[in-house]
Amino acid sequence: MLRAVLFDVDFTLVRPGPELGPEGYVRVGERHGLRLELGRYEQAREAALVHLQRHPELDHDEEIWIRFTERIIRGMGGDVDEAYACATEITEGWTRHENFELYEDTIPVLEELRRAGLKLGLVSNSARDVQEFARHHALDVDVGISSFHHGKTKPHASIFRAALELLEVEPAEAAMVGDTVEDDVEGARAVGIRAILIDRLGRYPEFVPRLEDLYGLPAALGLPRA
Repeated sequence: MLRAVLFDVDFTLVRPGPELGPEGYVRVGERHGLRLELGRYEQAREAALVHLQRHPELDHDEEIWIRFTERIIRGMGGDVDEAYACATEITEGWTRHENFELYEDTIPVLEELRRAGLKLGLVSNSARDVQEFARHHALDVDVGISSFHHGKTKPHASIFRAALELLEVEPAEAAMVGDTVEDDVEGARAVGIRAILIDRLGRYPEFVPRLEDLYGLPAALGLPRA
C-alpha cells in the first residue's frame, strides 16, 4: 500500500530562474570584468557536460559544480583567471531559494496527494537547506534531505533510506518522482522504491513509466482523481 511519495526538487518541482540561466551568467560575468557571449551558452554547457563527473564515492562535492560552471564561463568567452571566482558566485546562486520558480502543477498536485493521505518528502542533490526551501515556496512536505547535509548524493542508497526512516515507511510503501533516470529512478529502484520519471523536456520519449508533467501523477500512482 502506498504511504509516501518522495520528490526530486530541481526540474521536477521547480525550475531555475533567470539569475541561474545564460542572462545571469552574463550579468555575473560583468561584475567580474568578463564579457560573456550569451549565444554561446548552450554550446558551452553541452561541452561542459561531457567533462562532468560525479564523486567516485557519491560524496557531495560542491567543487565539481564550480568547475562545471567555470567550463561554461570559459566556453562563453571568459577564458581568464577571473572565471573561477565568477563560477563560485554563480554556483552559490543555486543555494538561494528566491532564484527558483515553481512549476504551475507543483502545488495543486502536492495538495491532491495530501488529500489522499500520503506523506511527502524531498530528496535533492543540492547545497540548499531543502526544509527551508520548502517553507520559502510553501511546499507542504514532511521531510527534506539535501546531499549537502546528508553527505551522499543520489543515487546512493543511504540518502533514500534516510528519507524513508524520517517518514517511517518501508521502501515498498513509497514512490520516487524525479527527472533523472540514473539518480532518481534507478537509485530509488535499487532500494525497492517504485519510481516515475518526470520528463518535462522530452529527453526520454521511450522511457517507461514516464510523465511529461505532474498532473498525471496521482493516476500513475493508482489514486482516484479528485
